[in-house]
Amino acid sequence: EVQLVESGGGLVQAGGSLRLSCTASGFTFDDYAFGWFRRAPGKEREGVSCISSSRGTNWYADFVKDRFSISKDNAKNTVYLQMDSLKPEDTAVYYCAAEKSNYCAAYGHYYDYWGQGTQVTVSS
Repeated sequence: EVQLVESGGGLVQAGGSLRLSCTASGFTFDDYAFGWFRRAPGKEREGVSCISSSRGTNWYADFVKDRFSISKDNAKNTVYLQMDSLKPEDTAVYYCAAEKSNYCAAYGHYYDYWGQGTQVTVSS
């Protein structure tokens, strides 16, 4: 059974940090690129960051550049999103997704599997 399980969300004050984790199972982790997406209340889902399967090349949305960092640990089948300098506008449900590709995509429709999401709330 394919599973992507996110964790690490929570409530944090503006300027604080959180690290999200996404642990994958049921497929060959090394063959997949991974993305983080978010959906804020009343807004459409948007891409946050992604990491490719092989060379570890990354992409970041402009609104998180220099604040968020994506990484992965192939030995643990886990992808991370380190979020620093959080802002109230970062409040959203964050989703992890996996795409069977060497290269990661910023758009959700490319992805094959999705996690259930984890809530991130940033207070002002």
